[in-house]
Amino acid sequence: MELNGVPIDDTYAEAFPTWVSRVIITAVTEEWAYKAAVEATGFATSAIGCPAEAGIDCFVSPDETPDGRPGYAILICATKKKLKEQLVERIGECILTAPTTAVFDGLSDVVAEVTEKIPVKLHFFGDKYEEQREVGGRTVWAIPIMGGEYIGEEEFGAVKGVAGGNLFVMGETQMSALIGAQAAVDAISGVCGVITPFPGGIVSSGSKVGSKYKFMVASTNEAYCPTLKDKVEGSKVPEGVNALYEIVIDGVDEDAVKMAMAEGIKAASKVPGVTFISAGNFGGNLGPFKFDLKDVLADEL
Repeated sequence: MELNGVPIDDTYAEAFPTWVSRVIITAVTEEWAYKAAVEATGFATSAIGCPAEAGIDCFVSPDETPDGRPGYAILICATKKKLKEQLVERIGECILTAPTTAVFDGLSDVVAEVTEKIPVKLHFFGDKYEEQREVGGRTVWAIPIMGGEYIGEEEFGAVKGVAGGNLFVMGETQMSALIGAQAAVDAISGVCGVITPFPGGIVSSGSKVGSKYKFMVASTNEAYCPTLKDKVEGSKVPEGVNALYEIVIDGVDEDAVKMAMAEGIKAASKVPGVTFISAGNFGGNLGPFKFDLKDVLADEL
């Protein structure tokens, strides 16, 4: 099958379950909200070695936030136990410390049913000078700090979501593949309830489950390394492809990830020099979610 003249591989992306919380960060300006969001989602690319997978979901306009200020929504994805730890640590260390910030639970804005609530009790930092109040119909804590007050909700929704949805953008050159991947990430950013947690939303290294080294849980995916296509048996790098990039997508549910994959593929297929689009799977060894590219693009082909 083809889209915009670009062959789409007859394969599927394999994904796994994760617990997801969505935090809305507001500040006096969009710039300060963005800086706090970037800080709060650092070192959170892959569950292989990071304590969480996290990223910026979308900008939230002042007319959509509880306190009427500009904000950004972030997603934090982890195991249920780690999710509470990561909410406490990332909000406490990266958002409370940022100028003029406030935080609110944002999960109910993108899912119909919130299955769990996680307590994040940071008001003790106020050393008994903190106080409860209402902001935008929500009960929050106001903590006195040197810059004024930090305002925050202390209960965040959590839902069992999806991690590891993906697509591979392949090109004639490194730059054509990279520009195609960038176009895909830009398109995915318009889908609420998903993140692309790697640097700039793009994975350069790629990986597979397991390794020839017993102490490694993951290793380079040699079947997709262009420099090895003439050296390894079963290379999956098509003729004429000299670079490829993976885009990993985490989301609040299967529908959100499927929509993001579709938007990403459509955008990448329009970039000159992009010659093939595929996805990664491990035969069911990674997780139970299966996103067939032909199903993802059913409305486009």
